[in-house]
Amino acid sequence: MSMLQEFKTFATRGNVVDLAVGVIVGAAFSKIVDSLVQDVVMPVVGKLVGGLDFSNYYIPLNHQSAELTLAEAKKAGAVLAYGNFITIVINFVILAFIIFQMVRLVNKARKADVAAPAEPAPTPEDVLLLREIRDSLKNN
Repeated sequence: MSMLQEFKTFATRGNVVDLAVGVIVGAAFSKIVDSLVQDVVMPVVGKLVGGLDFSNYYIPLNHQSAELTLAEAKKAGAVLAYGNFITIVINFVILAFIIFQMVRLVNKARKADVAAPAEPAPTPEDVLLLREIRDSLKNN
């Protein structure tokens, strides 16, 4: 079997395709969570803490002025952008919580499927009649 044929067999397996779909959906979902954090959560957190914008918090490492925006400070040299790090950590926590809830729901659904055994099929009428005949013959 050639290497190309082996790769084709590997790539067309269901698990590999499912994994690829999961990665693509995960990347799109990550963008949604990024927007949620940057456009919804962080402005509210900033407002609660006195109108602060976390994304522009940094420590200048190249003698920049502390009054510059983060973009301007980065152009002037290296900076330690801890505000951006805080935003990314909040993003991760929200994403991890959402994924945890999704896994939890899937696990509950699986347990419900396993816990509910299927009802046994009703016994056919001919089998019931044969049992009655058997029991009747035993009694005679």
